[in-house]
Amino acid sequence: MRSHSEESTGRGRKTITLTVEEAPTGRRRGADDDGGGGAGKLVPFALAAIGGYLFYKRMASRGSPGNGAIHVSKSVTIERPAGQIYRYWRNLENLPRVMGHLESVRELPDGRSHWTAKGPAGITVEWDAEILVDRENEIISWRSVEGATVPNEGTVRFKDIGNGQRTEVKVSFTYHPPGGAIGAGIAKLFGEEPSKQVDDDLRRLKEELETGSVMTSSYATTARR
Repeated sequence: MRSHSEESTGRGRKTITLTVEEAPTGRRRGADDDGGGGAGKLVPFALAAIGGYLFYKRMASRGSPGNGAIHVSKSVTIERPAGQIYRYWRNLENLPRVMGHLESVRELPDGRSHWTAKGPAGITVEWDAEILVDRENEIISWRSVEGATVPNEGTVRFKDIGNGQRTEVKVSFTYHPPGGAIGAGIAKLFGEEPSKQVDDDLRRLKEELETGSVMTSSYATTARR
């Protein structure tokens, strides 16, 4: 496994890009920014949970101010059909099973969803989101609704790469934490790099879909069928 964190700065803004690669079976799974193709929208998904986790670290640390946006792009290969993975993600209430800092997701009557996530020092953050693009077995795009504490948008794509039994899942999102972007040193306050948390969440997703259980250290659980 190889994780990479990259930070670029410019006048009035700062951007952090996280990349994670895994190769447990000799196959490469790397971060891939596909540009989101007009789909930058948010419906809390795994991504929203990941973005929320990084935001909590920012809130707890009170880091440097700025207008920074955080952009994250990931991809993972899962040994399951695209349709099965799509259905799992589309049922948003599944996500707390695999997202370490996501407490709950509740689908609302108006087609939106309400998300609750936990962070360091007892911080709890809640937000609503809506789906903008939903093409079965192919793509879901989402965005937070107006007034969200952490404005965000993102896309997840499902691509068959193994005769219907292996799928490449690509996710990309952007969010804007209050007070600016997170510096690389902030994670040290909590003894964990943000890229490591993202890596763990993706691994749990893969384990859940391939085996029905999440066996990753410190977050073992049996799937509720």
